[in-house]
Amino acid sequence: MGLTAAVAALSMMATLSACGTGGSDEVTLKLVAADYGSTEANTTKKYWDRLARAYEEKHSGVTIDVQVLSWKDVDREVAAMVERGEAPDMAQIGAYADYAKQDKLYEVSSLISVPTQANFLPLLSRAGEVERVQYGMPFASSTRLLFYNQDLFEKAGAKPPTTWDELQQAAKKLKAKDVEYPFALPLGSEESQAETMMWLLAGGGGYLDATGASYQIDSTENVNTFRWLKDQLVAPGLTGPVAPGKLDRQQAFDAFARGEVGMLNGHPTLMDKAEKAGVKVGKVPLPGINGKAKATMGVADWMMAFKQNGHRKEIGQFLDFVYQDKNVLAFSEEYDILPVTVTASSAMADDPKHVPLRAFLEALPTSELYPVGKTSWAKVSQSVKTNIGRAVEPNGDPEAVLEQIGREARDAEAAE
Repeated sequence: MGLTAAVAALSMMATLSACGTGGSDEVTLKLVAADYGSTEANTTKKYWDRLARAYEEKHSGVTIDVQVLSWKDVDREVAAMVERGEAPDMAQIGAYADYAKQDKLYEVSSLISVPTQANFLPLLSRAGEVERVQYGMPFASSTRLLFYNQDLFEKAGAKPPTTWDELQQAAKKLKAKDVEYPFALPLGSEESQAETMMWLLAGGGGYLDATGASYQIDSTENVNTFRWLKDQLVAPGLTGPVAPGKLDRQQAFDAFARGEVGMLNGHPTLMDKAEKAGVKVGKVPLPGINGKAKATMGVADWMMAFKQNGHRKEIGQFLDFVYQDKNVLAFSEEYDILPVTVTASSAMADDPKHVPLRAFLEALPTSELYPVGKTSWAKVSQSVKTNIGRAVEPNGDPEAVLEQIGREARDAEAAE
């Protein structure tokens, strides 16, 4: 055998040996992520491609294969991949608990460095746990505030509300000035679980009982909240021409950006969109019955790592890079999303160009998140989306609707 042939043969044997033991220097990590962009121009694929190329330049032998899907498709597509036995190495999607319960995910403590794990905001770290073990890494977060159109309020002689009575009075003044949606109340199927949670918190209740252990959707506080909405906002015609059960969040947001809405519950992305459209946006905490609500709603999306392909070390090193401040801030600034780490949040709060986001940042540490650590949450969320709009219909019965959702929630919880 000639020298060239011998070298080639040895090289091939080494390659085969490495492949057989999982020790090859060449590793491809598959990431499936959600798209936060609204157009092709600002698709999140561009963010991930930049990040992946920057990482690959410093880590020879590692390739990051990124697939970005719309929020309408990404959770379903990842579930299908897992079902086929083709789980990606990483998924950045809306929920992690089902996969954790199926023992398909790496524990966060075995994955990323201690400084990276310790830098997550404590509220979000706890929300990423199942039975006190963290599997979900927060990737993006936001909070909700009451948005109001300053010009419409000025013309109507209305004041930003601090209580439910003041909110109703402001809505009446807006209606008297022919504002199309004095208060936009989106309880349609798109994201009514969010609108519902905000109002339940404002009324002193919530999805869970006081211990945070079990669902209590049909509590007295929650029933009273929806009775107030039905009788004091919807029945007097203060929520606009579209029945709340038929009004989706995006419809309401679009109407606010067109200057047709006096008030609604909004998040940072809407603020930017509305101001670019010429709407002067005011922001206050969502009022409670007699003052500030007990908590605002927080939302987090999740990064998780699947064990199937056995790339724990390589995934952890890449995620340590992903969660560096410069990368977290770049994503947050691109999509008006709140950072999920302590250091990036502090940097954003101290940056004068982010003054409009400070109210959201201040609300996040004490906000309340969906019960995403419960595998039953997906079914409960769907039940809310399907049914809650009926609670405020003219012939609707808030107590009966919440009792139905509550029964379905307890049944789903019992099956966990």
